[in-house]
Amino acid sequence: MAGNHRIFISFAVEDSKYRDFLVGQARNDRSPFSFVDMSVKEPWSEQWKTNCCTKIRGCDGMIALVSKNTASASGARWEVACARREGVPVRGIYIDSSNKPLTLPEEFSGVRVVEWTWDNIKNWLETL
Repeated sequence: MAGNHRIFISFAVEDSKYRDFLVGQARNDRSPFSFVDMSVKEPWSEQWKTNCCTKIRGCDGMIALVSKNTASASGARWEVACARREGVPVRGIYIDSSNKPLTLPEEFSGVRVVEWTWDNIKNWLETL
């Protein structure tokens, strides 16, 4: 089980409950995966990009939660672009099959986005 990976979770603020669900799943005794959550839990000051990029750079990977809210989430889109610039692996996870966007923002070009399943998350974490 991948338990020591530092993972940054990127999400639209409207989707924050799904970030909480993902962190809860990682802590569940039956879960086949676990990780250390490094996502932003508080709004940053005006220096948030500098702080956020430093935090992302120190992670083993990023899980980007994807929904119809993602296209308008400039902060989440910036986080994905930052991770890609810094060479941090990114895996997109659809938060809900009924909430999939028709298209993905350009920051997701080349990022694999998969359904939210324990196996999909576990298999990706094992590649880090």
